[in-house]
Amino acid sequence: MKKLIFAFVLLLGILSACTKDKEPIPDDKKPPTPKEDIIFPEMSERVINDLELLGRLWGFMKYHHPEIGRGRYNWDNELFKFLPKYLKVEDNKQRDSLLLDWIEKYGKIPVCNDCRPTSFNAVLKPDFSWVDSGNMSQQLKDKINEIYANRHQGDHYYVSLAHSSNPEFKYENAYSNMSYPDGEYRLLCLYRLWNMIQYYFPYRHLTDKNWNTVLREYIPIFISASDELEYELASLRIIGEINDTHANLWGGGDKIAAQRGSNYAPFRVEFIENKLVVTDYYNPEYSDACELKIGDIITHINGESVEAIVGRLRPYYPASNDAAMLRNMAVNLLRSSQASVDVSYISSGQGKQKSLPLYNRSLLNIYQYKDYFDGKSYLFLDESIGYITLATIKDADIPVIKDLFLNTKGIIIDIRNYPSVFVPFLLGSYFVSGSSAFVKFTEGNVNNPGEFTFTGSYRITPESPSYRGKLVVLVNEYSQSQSEYTSMAFRAGANTTIVGSTTAGADGNVSYIYLPGGLMTAISGIGVYYPDGTETQRVGIIPDVWVRPTIEGIKQGKDELLEAAIEIIRN
Repeated sequence: MKKLIFAFVLLLGILSACTKDKEPIPDDKKPPTPKEDIIFPEMSERVINDLELLGRLWGFMKYHHPEIGRGRYNWDNELFKFLPKYLKVEDNKQRDSLLLDWIEKYGKIPVCNDCRPTSFNAVLKPDFSWVDSGNMSQQLKDKINEIYANRHQGDHYYVSLAHSSNPEFKYENAYSNMSYPDGEYRLLCLYRLWNMIQYYFPYRHLTDKNWNTVLREYIPIFISASDELEYELASLRIIGEINDTHANLWGGGDKIAAQRGSNYAPFRVEFIENKLVVTDYYNPEYSDACELKIGDIITHINGESVEAIVGRLRPYYPASNDAAMLRNMAVNLLRSSQASVDVSYISSGQGKQKSLPLYNRSLLNIYQYKDYFDGKSYLFLDESIGYITLATIKDADIPVIKDLFLNTKGIIIDIRNYPSVFVPFLLGSYFVSGSSAFVKFTEGNVNNPGEFTFTGSYRITPESPSYRGKLVVLVNEYSQSQSEYTSMAFRAGANTTIVGSTTAGADGNVSYIYLPGGLMTAISGIGVYYPDGTETQRVGIIPDVWVRPTIEGIKQGKDELLEAAIEIIRN
């Protein structure tokens, strides 16, 4: 059975590769400095329309034209060479004629005898509404349709499907030597990302904004980006339009990081009951200087309400859902390049103000998941209840856990974290009494870009002896990707109860994307569904029992999800 290896892109380790090109461009395909200066005219409606059409056609050609699919041309460079003439067109007739000549340059399209029509049962189908309804000549439409009917088949130079069927984007030069790319490279960034999503993102249909409208909207934003920071922010904003928690600016982004600063409050804040609440001190030794206590509610930062800040920053925190967006934003709300921030807060019912000292990150014990059990991955909570945290579990722990907890009344598995070991089958088989389907996927098609079809369901087979007690699985917004997939595997057990709140809603193997200026992002590369076709992306793992932390529980040091799990097992 195929095992899926998920990558949680929040891990800082991937950032070390942020400015490297994924694969070297062969010497004969390295783009020279454009021979002719590319000067963009004022972004009138006609110019934007023309650049939108060019972006769609450039991406279509990249993934469909046989000569480009074979790697005969550096497709970035072909764009740069074509742009100067294209930007000078004065009407649609001249534009369409130029585009036809451009297409003809790459040779006659041989008849394709292997090109199959889109599957009737495809979950997602190629979208060529831009051709049918586009304001272009019939001759140009016919040429596009001819290319599609005789499109590239087999191994593709620019994209392939990895062993787990997620797209691997190849030979995408990150132009890492350009911290602030010129206009044509900024346009390339937009064209490259938009078309990757258009043809190879399995959740294109789930974005808040119709993806067809995004290219046009962002053309003037990318062209007008006046410096490195504006370019990074434009890239981060369009990444946010993907609505995928796997998608963020994971590489590059130096100016954004500098703007946010490297000084932090010495305590953790989280959104509890829709309020920004102090939940723990990273460094308790700073508590006297800060004065805020665990459970205090922060209402304003530097005079601006928390609600207003969230609304203002929302476009720059890509996520599948609000739970994951607020999780990511909270870390940075009390972050600055300054030595302090002014906060207004409520403590014991009293409104207070404080000039809050900040500390360099290197001085703080900032954690993603707090270890409450001294590095142990399993222990008895009492004589009848076993507890497992996947954050620190090891392969060697699994047979010990199965033997140790076999006769307990119940087991609690905590996945409010990212598993250190891939356990859906190794541990999931312990909780099912019969062969159980728990997941199916959608996969893209290099031979028909934009098509996604379902695989069969994947199953977990039981082992002997299997566990007969109750299983309670804890999830929240920190449960992402492999955590969500693992929860689906455990849910296949007949005696499983999922307890918690909305998870991050980003499931599926990660595909990395390299963009001009040394930027890097990623997407969920395959679609992950329950066997009945129910979505998991953006929705996350829906708990059987909803339990969220409360401010009062935070003050009292309670783990209310864990308490609820214990109660379920005992009763």
